[in-house]
Amino acid sequence: MFTLSNISLKNKIIKLIPFEVKDIVQMINEMPQGIEMIQAPAIWDKSKKGDGVVIAVIDTGCQMDHPDLQDRIIGGKNFTSDFNGDPDNFTDNNGHGTHVAGTIAATENNSGVLGVAPMAKLLILKVLGKDGEGNYKSIINAINYAIKWEGPNNEKVRVISMSLGGNTDIPKLHDAVKKAVSNNILVICASGNNGDNSFETDEFNYPAAYNEAVSVGAVDFDKKIAKYSNSNYNVDLVAPGNEILSTFIGSKYAKLSGTSMATPHVSGAAALIINKCESEFGRTLTEPEIYSQIIKRTTSLGFNKKSEGNGLLDLAKE
Repeated sequence: MFTLSNISLKNKIIKLIPFEVKDIVQMINEMPQGIEMIQAPAIWDKSKKGDGVVIAVIDTGCQMDHPDLQDRIIGGKNFTSDFNGDPDNFTDNNGHGTHVAGTIAATENNSGVLGVAPMAKLLILKVLGKDGEGNYKSIINAINYAIKWEGPNNEKVRVISMSLGGNTDIPKLHDAVKKAVSNNILVICASGNNGDNSFETDEFNYPAAYNEAVSVGAVDFDKKIAKYSNSNYNVDLVAPGNEILSTFIGSKYAKLSGTSMATPHVSGAAALIINKCESEFGRTLTEPEIYSQIIKRTTSLGFNKKSEGNGLLDLAKE
């Protein structure tokens, strides 16, 4: 997934983790099965549905006027050359980023779909273009932007969601992830789609494979490990990734498959957990504490730890 050369980070290419588009529809009105599978509605009342939590989505951008997303977007920036490099135009011209954003926070409007945290806010950072490609410099810059960003009411990013990567360790990317974590931001990444259903060889995808990142694998709705999901001992947990229904460009909806689709389930869940636990504890949680509260809410499916990590995300657990 990486094309590397002995030139600058700006010219080193990073791509979307491959994903499959199953179906695209114009209109729909239902609760996505993945949202129900992780039991997000069970803690909506106690978590204020993620209200006030800002999640940075580092991806292909987002359809800014999608009816299910337009009131969830708090800001954004374009780090690509798309739209003549206009930094204020972070429109999604691929579809992937809009789909990820919808799983995290599609709003309640009596139509379309619902996200895991339908009251959370999204900071859209476009680092990949129409073809799903970008460069490391853009991704590193986007992470650093998310760390420093402040909203109109002094909001700060609490979670970074990245459904992108490749199989090569880039030290400067690792440094950016570590910097985010040191600034109390949880970094959640797709484990990758190079799985071969064998545990003899580990499949690593970066930045997910960094110890500081939360690495998310995928399961289907039968709670079986998706055949493509990477396996290694850095996988932290799994979430629904097959035929996930969410928002799509053109004000449409689509079913996509991949660990890219599992990741935003966990990103949205982090917003719910932050609100619920900080209300209970009466203070701001540290990044390790947020991670611990997420892992506490997993259930082993009985598979090899390389594939399921701590198990399936289950927000109904205490």
